[in-house]
Amino acid sequence: MKKVLFVIAPDDFRDEELFMPQEELTKCGYETWIASHKTGTCTGVRGGVAQSDMVLEDVDTNDFEAVIFVGGKGSRVFFDDPHAFKIAQAMHGLSKTVAAICIAPVILANAGLLKKKNATVFESEIKAIEDKGAHYTDEGVVVDGNIVTADGPENAKKFGQTLCELLNKQD
Repeated sequence: MKKVLFVIAPDDFRDEELFMPQEELTKCGYETWIASHKTGTCTGVRGGVAQSDMVLEDVDTNDFEAVIFVGGKGSRVFFDDPHAFKIAQAMHGLSKTVAAICIAPVILANAGLLKKKNATVFESEIKAIEDKGAHYTDEGVVVDGNIVTADGPENAKKFGQTLCELLNKQD
């Protein structure tokens, strides 16, 4: 079974932005894994609980078809994280899908992946991605090549469905 990796904050990830895309990807045949700054229990901003399978430093990007950075205020811990950047850059370099939702597209922008790319982000971070060369669009979910961005929890299900469609095209 093909695998996708979700990267979540140890605390205060946005529940819907993990659980809804995870459900969609599972329905379309993908095994989902979770990485964070720690293994074990991670808690969402709305009280949801997820189990992290590995720490970022242990991720082998060759094992996954996609990486998805989940938003929520906790995701700020990855805004300047070299391990998060390394994962995003490696997956992009392998022409695999790199995705982020809510404020997490800032991680991709800071990793240098959104330069001259169409992208969306939660409204509080528009300037942050534009300052790194992204072309902001106010669509809920944006696909530019192998990069997928979404603006927040209201588009979490559509984000997951879009990822399924994109990944199934690559099979």
